[in-house]
Amino acid sequence: MRIHTGERLYKCEECGKAFKLSGYLKTHMRIHTGERPYKCEDCGYACNQSSALKTHMKIHSGERLYTCEECGYACDHSSTFKRHMRKHTGERLYKCGVCGKAFKHSHTLKIQRRMHSGETVQM
Repeated sequence: MRIHTGERLYKCEECGKAFKLSGYLKTHMRIHTGERPYKCEDCGYACNQSSALKTHMKIHSGERLYTCEECGYACDHSSTFKRHMRKHTGERLYKCGVCGKAFKHSHTLKIQRRMHSGETVQM
């Protein structure tokens, strides 16, 4: 029922963050303790959540969950795939508030802002 009511009984004494389930607090505490119980047997990478290890293992398996139907590009992260798809759609999410120019990538907008402020731009 706590999931439905939003009640959070388990509170972190380090930072004050509260959780609905004790297991969530236990996982959270690994941030403070530095515990990394999940370890990759292939390369030694260690992390504090099993989901992070599962994602990491895709590096070794070569698994590619996202494939572009237009060009065949394949990758293992949804964020990488979304960024790739902007090449086909022409979508430009990052707009300069000064000149109104729009860019596909946030780093390009940062360069544009530096140009407006007179900062030296390094490429």
